[in-house]
Amino acid sequence: MNAVHRAVPWTAVRLEGGFWGRWQETLRTATLSAEYCQLEETGRLDAIRLTWKPGAPNEPHIFWDSDIAKWAEAASYALALWPDPMLEAQVEEIIDLYAAAQWPDGYLNTHFTLVEPEKRWTNLRDQHELYCAGHLFEFAVAHYRATGRTKMLEVARRYADHIAATFGRGEGQKRGYPGHEEIELALVKLYRATGERRYLDLAQYFIEERGQKPHYFDLEAIARGEDPARYWAGGHDYTQSHLPIREQREAVGHAVRAMYLYSGVADLVAETGDEGLYEVLQALWESATRRRMYITGGIGSSAVGERFSYDYDLPNDTAYAETCAAIGLALWAHRLLKIERRGEYGDILERALYNGILSGISLDGTRFFYANPLEVHPGDYLLRPYMRGWSSYRIERQEWFTCACCPPNIARLLASLGEYVYSQTESEVAVHLYAPSRAFVTLHGVPVTLTQETDYPWDGTIRLTVSPKEPVLFGVALRIPGWCREASLRVNGQVVPIERGGDYARIARTWREGDTLLLELAMPIERVEAHPSVRHDNGRVALQRGPIVYCLEEADNGPALAALALPRQAPLTARPAPDLLGGIVLVEGEGVRRDMTTWKGALYRPVETPLVPAPIRAIPYYAWANRGIGEMMVWVREG
Repeated sequence: MNAVHRAVPWTAVRLEGGFWGRWQETLRTATLSAEYCQLEETGRLDAIRLTWKPGAPNEPHIFWDSDIAKWAEAASYALALWPDPMLEAQVEEIIDLYAAAQWPDGYLNTHFTLVEPEKRWTNLRDQHELYCAGHLFEFAVAHYRATGRTKMLEVARRYADHIAATFGRGEGQKRGYPGHEEIELALVKLYRATGERRYLDLAQYFIEERGQKPHYFDLEAIARGEDPARYWAGGHDYTQSHLPIREQREAVGHAVRAMYLYSGVADLVAETGDEGLYEVLQALWESATRRRMYITGGIGSSAVGERFSYDYDLPNDTAYAETCAAIGLALWAHRLLKIERRGEYGDILERALYNGILSGISLDGTRFFYANPLEVHPGDYLLRPYMRGWSSYRIERQEWFTCACCPPNIARLLASLGEYVYSQTESEVAVHLYAPSRAFVTLHGVPVTLTQETDYPWDGTIRLTVSPKEPVLFGVALRIPGWCREASLRVNGQVVPIERGGDYARIARTWREGDTLLLELAMPIERVEAHPSVRHDNGRVALQRGPIVYCLEEADNGPALAALALPRQAPLTARPAPDLLGGIVLVEGEGVRRDMTTWKGALYRPVETPLVPAPIRAIPYYAWANRGIGEMMVWVREG
């Protein structure tokens, strides 16, 4: 492992216009207010006001606290970037309500406070208590870092202390752990904010105890009078508790849970330097990203259980690829990138951000996808909502969901995105993502401003200006994306060789005010093929330009997209379309289509359909479903 990097915090990074700056502006002006209205209208805020009474409708759900906490976390990030009295008042009210709702012993969960207080901590496998606690902790830390105020942080500490007293290997403690992981990474955040080692120790306990025998979830089920053999999810692989973490080598089970667990393990590795756990993470990374990930960065291919299935099983039209799972992949990649500056981690972070995550939110920032398939037909809109296990499928984004984990999750990611762009040690600053931005770091005790100018992802030219307060020696590492076949670098106009096959270009020198790096990344359109074992994509190609994966929509190409084909030698061109879909670069070319005019009522016939020329237009996958209902596909048949 390299020297562990630390992220340059979102409070020290400003995204200034460009692709991500516009998304953050949409978040500020539309997303946060739209989501707050949903929290109010659906009764979630009434739950923490403790106004619900038994027998009344709209019973507070087991994970409503997590929806509120993720929104408040996003709002806290936003307050540090864009002061807003109304938003601040909304967040402060939530803090006051949670402080008032907290039990004298520190416990805090509105469902169990209002609905079934006698069942606290009796069903960790299914009831999300520790998951909700984790999101409350993340909110508390974000608010503290944004404002310096400690009221919510103290609420979180009292709750964490209650959990630490309840769970562990000591006499009278429960040997349990969460069915839905999340608290592990949140406890590490709480440790870093407070310096209290017991929170890191508790995170380590939850990670190491998971999957030990006798299995806690079985014992817990028996205590509830249930037969553990009749577990609704089938097996403990669903919760990644089938084996102790140090024995796990395959990404299995519910994809979001897996990503949160692996992120927590990565945080633990960063704090302890545990090389054995890091080897486990590398094996899990290979399983998840080299055999079980969509080209969009989506993971969790099965709608049944929202889970991983098996190697190379990546169907397109039934792809689940939950938005939260792609977010979890980005969280995990970002943490691994801080442990080891490896380009592969940055590549997957970028792939998920530009494709599998952004597809989960409409261009106006107010509607959302839960599942993110790679191929759809309007008939799916009519059928899948009524099929067991498919209730989250839509081909129109929704304002909200009964299980509303994704909308506030994408909001908190967008609000904190500045933290993903740069990381540093005492002697190096690394640039992982390219976006117009200004970052403020300190290296060897000297304040340094980094100014990034670019039209990425549409253009591969990046200009980075380094401005230290005084001359200082340190390294700058620039990620060379895995999709890039040709790159060049100049420092103050002088060519600097880039090591062939290198994933970061590193320049160590004494930097002075106004020194400039100019990185040029070739960005041609590429046809991408899948591993031959991905049976769904054999004979098909996907189009990618830079980090952007493209798709075909009916709005541009007409119906019956499956009748289209793209000849291997057909030229493709990239064309800026500043007035389309918020400003994009289109990919266009000349394909062929089976001539449907020759069919006169037959369903089958001997092969005789001629191919006719058909122009093909592709848009970024993240932008699909913003122009009404229609067909879409990512993987196109080769002609």
